[in-house]
Amino acid sequence: MPPTLNIRTLVSMPFEENSYVVWLPGSTECVVFDPGLQPELIEECLSEEGLTLSAILNTHGHADHIAGNDAMKRLAPDAPLVIGEGDAFMLENADANLSAGFGFAIVSPPAERTVSEGDTVEAAGLRFSVLDLPGHSPGHIVFVFEGAPTRVFGGDVLFRGGIGRYDFPGSDGRRLLDGIRRKLFTLPDDAVVYPGHGPTTTIGHEKRTNPFLSER
Repeated sequence: MPPTLNIRTLVSMPFEENSYVVWLPGSTECVVFDPGLQPELIEECLSEEGLTLSAILNTHGHADHIAGNDAMKRLAPDAPLVIGEGDAFMLENADANLSAGFGFAIVSPPAERTVSEGDTVEAAGLRFSVLDLPGHSPGHIVFVFEGAPTRVFGGDVLFRGGIGRYDFPGSDGRRLLDGIRRKLFTLPDDAVVYPGHGPTTTIGHEKRTNPFLSER
């Protein structure tokens, strides 16, 4: 049987951004997806669960999804920071990651590894495949865990009843919609999507009901 996962969702204000702490039952190692503006929530979770951070995984380079990278690297200096090849430049550029436009500059340590479609990331006993899904940002990626069910750590691509914004610099709505249809909608209907904002959903639910992508 494919392994199950423990997943903790931690919501950072003011953008209500979802960070995820993920680990195998019985393990003391974990990965963190998209540490946000309240990294102390992640630190508290790791302490409560008795976990050591093994990797920091960024779905994309916008400020609300990378703001906690520096705190995570200080907490676990040996945990590699991983991001899509096309968004790596945003980590150290407050204009590119959009924080400068909000009146505060957020920068991150540089990535130790950049990835693109076809790559895999292995950490904490977990294995994720990488899909390129640009459109919200130029180098947005999605991490897929093959399990029962499949889990998609999707950042700001597909939401429950919505899709990621495509009015930012480097965004492209056509590429976003095309990528969702060709790459996410070919996953099993029961695949669970853990988005960058809002509640979880499934691929089947979004295929049937998402007003931007509905089959009807």
